[in-house]
Amino acid sequence: MDDEVRKIIRGIALLNASEHNGKTRNDAVISKVLGSRPELREKTKEVIPIISEIVNEVNTLSLPLQKLELESKFPELLIAKPKQDREGLPPLDGVEQGKIVTRFPPEPNGYPHIGHAKAAIIDEEYARMYGGKLIFRFDDTNPEKERLEYYAAIKVGLDWLGVKYDHVKNTSDDMELIYKKAEEIIQSGNAYVCTCNKETISKNRREMLSCKCSSGDLSQNTKRWNDMFKKYKPGEAIVRFRGDMHSENTAMRDPTLLRIIDEPHPIHKDKYRIWPNYDFAVAIEDSIDGITHAFRTKEYELRNELYYAILDKLKMRKPKVLEFARLEFDGMPVSKRVLKPLVEEGKVSGYDDPRLPTLEAMRRRGIVPEAIRKFVLSLSFTKSDTLAPFETLESFNRKIVDPTSIRLFITTDPAKLIVKNNNLTDIDVPNHPQKDMGKRKIQIDGSFYISGDDAKFLKVGDEVRLLELYNIRITKVGIDIEADMTDNNFKPQIPKIQWVPRQNVVKIEVLIPKILFVNEQFNENSLEIKQAFTEPHYLELNVGTEIQFVRYGYCRKDSANQVIYTHK
Repeated sequence: MDDEVRKIIRGIALLNASEHNGKTRNDAVISKVLGSRPELREKTKEVIPIISEIVNEVNTLSLPLQKLELESKFPELLIAKPKQDREGLPPLDGVEQGKIVTRFPPEPNGYPHIGHAKAAIIDEEYARMYGGKLIFRFDDTNPEKERLEYYAAIKVGLDWLGVKYDHVKNTSDDMELIYKKAEEIIQSGNAYVCTCNKETISKNRREMLSCKCSSGDLSQNTKRWNDMFKKYKPGEAIVRFRGDMHSENTAMRDPTLLRIIDEPHPIHKDKYRIWPNYDFAVAIEDSIDGITHAFRTKEYELRNELYYAILDKLKMRKPKVLEFARLEFDGMPVSKRVLKPLVEEGKVSGYDDPRLPTLEAMRRRGIVPEAIRKFVLSLSFTKSDTLAPFETLESFNRKIVDPTSIRLFITTDPAKLIVKNNNLTDIDVPNHPQKDMGKRKIQIDGSFYISGDDAKFLKVGDEVRLLELYNIRITKVGIDIEADMTDNNFKPQIPKIQWVPRQNVVKIEVLIPKILFVNEQFNENSLEIKQAFTEPHYLELNVGTEIQFVRYGYCRKDSANQVIYTHK
């Protein structure tokens, strides 16, 4: 490796150490080095040991010495780069118009969430940016975890997001081709069948030791491969890539390529029992599908060396792999390992529970697809960790739903108000303060409910305005509040409060989602349910209608007697 590359690595290691109290890490430096020098991604095997060496050297220096070397030899790294104001995704290098092919390859092992949305939107946006194609491919080669329900849920979620794809397929439909490639890589000596137990394999990989199976000849591996179809039981034999057991990159220490799974597949039932793992299947599929740019989250970055090595050994075309940071919200993890127990243990009502980060939960909560797309594009394409506050998505959503959300009055913890000299029988109220969305007629008889939060501050003699109605002066407070109507003149200086007529009042409950996890512990108070009163016009609205309850917040009508609080 030339001196220039070593210099780049050292500068990045010094900068990272100076930002973290004098200590840097291999993974942090690897990510930044490969990000700044993409051409090194195909030489990861050579780069990683050098990074490890330089990281150890830098970590032996004191923080003052690190900063001194950084300032004297790498001053350009200390210059703050101006933030770019451009919107959307950054351009890709060397892409010809009409020649790009991207793919969105979810595994159908759960419900789609905000992380899937980010990946799908990035894949689609780049395909459309360059007039190319997007392939929607189910990575369905693990029958133990996959169900037809999840295929459907992902398809529904993608359609709801408005993602347009050019072709849809299943990896499992290419199993015969995958078997052919497995035979090729075994026949070429670049893979072998291992019958060691799981514990031995893990121990050898940790200790960088080859197992006895790796020295088996071609006839042994061919026989074992054929026996995997009928003789061996799950866990008794696997196909392993012949990598480098001494590699600093653990992904290259003879990883598994194929294994036996006897569970019936959701589509193919019992037709196949040997299934490829992700690394083997995705490399082959990306190549045969004509993928030019494979985007995936950065936790796969160290697996790029294996991805390219598999394709090299099979003499197959290699796409360009690019990484981006995964997306989840603070206090709202997307991991199936976390979400599945919540559903199974009844801590949430299902995968559409409005506290969850699933797309179905977002839809039910009142988050619209356009807001998710704008939010994802605002993050741009970066490998910086993205743990965004949910309020950021809410701000995009608010701007989109506000112009079309009908306004209604609502009262919570209601108090009774009697206006003695009311002289109205009904009133027409506009459904939106700026947009022409028509009017609704509210029957009036002088008996109202107002919110408890407003009632507790009222005193005899106070003057307030009942919104869209008239001004009143309080004459009595207590269990019931009494008042006289004074006039209808708008007075900026007096408080304005919402109200609901007591006649034909509609009782609803408001579901208020709150942060799901606090300090990595499930928040038992993450869903608040409030009882409330609203206007009769509520009953005329379709389920799914977004409502702005005046002075309360945006809510989505979930049923005849329930709304879900979207946001302020």
